[in-house]
Amino acid sequence: MSVTKISIKNLNFYYKDTWALKNLNLDINANEIMALIGPTKSGITTLLRSLNHLCDLNPDARVEGDIFIDGENINVKDVDVTELRRRVGMVFEVPTPLPMTIFDNVSYGLKLGTKKDRRVIGETVEKALRAAAIWDEVKDRLNTPAMSLSGGQQQRLCIARILALEPDIILLDRPCSGLDPISTANIEDSLVRLKEQYTIIIAPHSIQQGGRIADRIAFLLMGELVEEAANIDIFSEPKDQRTSDYIRGRFG
Repeated sequence: MSVTKISIKNLNFYYKDTWALKNLNLDINANEIMALIGPTKSGITTLLRSLNHLCDLNPDARVEGDIFIDGENINVKDVDVTELRRRVGMVFEVPTPLPMTIFDNVSYGLKLGTKKDRRVIGETVEKALRAAAIWDEVKDRLNTPAMSLSGGQQQRLCIARILALEPDIILLDRPCSGLDPISTANIEDSLVRLKEQYTIIIAPHSIQQGGRIADRIAFLLMGELVEEAANIDIFSEPKDQRTSDYIRGRFG
């Protein structure tokens, strides 16, 4: 039986006078991959950033409505944003390795937090790199600069950096958009394995990627949720003509 991990209720988001998300309601189950698809300006990145309050960094942003994670409303004034961002980690479209070694990239957040024991940090780094399916490629060069890695390796390193903090939810904003097919396949394989432990929400770089890895798909258009359903239903029997048109490439 599916367990609801995230419940979004009547979410509205504004950038000054721009209505970016419109009365959005969406439930996301634990241990599944939810793909958010839609053309440009559909509000997908805004929705992702709303889930860990990254939108707070924009002074022109305003939010209305509720987002519950494990039954706790994160859209309250006294929410612990630092803890929220640990629980809900985000990987961006362009890999963002820190200008330090591979090991230090993954251990950086641990050293800032409560984990100080070198042995524990080392074990956590290895575990995270293994989970991100990059350990075998970097285990003999952990002390080399992260910038020496390929684009696909850098993206998996960024995923490992998030995993080291032991989040509950992973957000990915088009993480494979600039990668070659082999690197993309490696990341997709990693995500399918990771859903056993995490809830994953991804803005895929293509409809086809959503079809390959997602359990459920939500189609957004101009800030509105048009349709949400199981992967097979969205692709074989979409209920809304706009969904059908988008999937078949008639617009977007």
